[in-house]
Amino acid sequence: MNASELDHARLLRCATCAALATALLLAAAKAIAWWMSGAVSLLAGLTDSLLDSAASLLNLLAVHYALRPADDDHRYGHGKAEALAGLGQALFIAASAILVGLQAIERLADPQPLGTTGIGILVMVLSLALTTALLLYQRHVVRVTGSTAIRADSLHYRSDLLLNTGILIALVLTAMGWPRSDALIGLCIALYIFYSAFSIAREAGSVLMDKELPTDVSERMYRLACAVDGVLDAHDLRTRMSGSHWFVQLHIELPGALSLTQAHDCCVAVEHAITAAFPRAEVLVHADPDTVRPSSRSAQHG
Repeated sequence: MNASELDHARLLRCATCAALATALLLAAAKAIAWWMSGAVSLLAGLTDSLLDSAASLLNLLAVHYALRPADDDHRYGHGKAEALAGLGQALFIAASAILVGLQAIERLADPQPLGTTGIGILVMVLSLALTTALLLYQRHVVRVTGSTAIRADSLHYRSDLLLNTGILIALVLTAMGWPRSDALIGLCIALYIFYSAFSIAREAGSVLMDKELPTDVSERMYRLACAVDGVLDAHDLRTRMSGSHWFVQLHIELPGALSLTQAHDCCVAVEHAITAAFPRAEVLVHADPDTVRPSSRSAQHG
């Protein structure tokens, strides 16, 4: 690995460890608060934190595997393990939503008085502070590495931020004499968590199905290739993502009179132009003589 890849690996490992530690700490705090208050919204938070712990552990293992270098059996590396972890997270989160929703419906049908809510309010304030700090760190890691697994983890911790805010509101309203607010907010949280699970699964599925990178990225790669001296046009630009790596291949059109060495140098220049702008990209360039295609060359690059 080069220095940049080593730095990315360090960030990914730190982010997964931070997520797991945060989830375990919050699960312990919410368990104590729920035992003392009996609030269904706190049970929702506890259930979610327990599943967060399992999902973050899965994420840690997946990222560790995804960071393994390419080998004879996996020439493109192991990056798609991150997308598989994202699907696993989606299943955990969907299960959490169902459990919380069922408990909320049961409590709506059979309201029960809550115990002390003060400890619950303190725990939720702590949860909001820790989750916000974790999200800020994860956002930095995603911006630097583009990791699918950390992005999925960040998405479900953003839902946790909303969940914890909802629980805090429910506890305050219950303390003010509105007992049904606990179950109602718990049900709303369950619906949102389920939606988050769907979003995570959709993003992970896009990576596994080799969805193209965003159009603006492909357009810029095309312009960079065409801006290299000697390149007449480019076509058949294809992209896909695997973990934090982008794989790019394209054909460039060159004057047929160029020597093999000159054509090779043009291919290398195109590769360097794209990787300079997108360091995560691994670029494969194929040279075509302009005599192979009609003189009115197509600008096809999607």
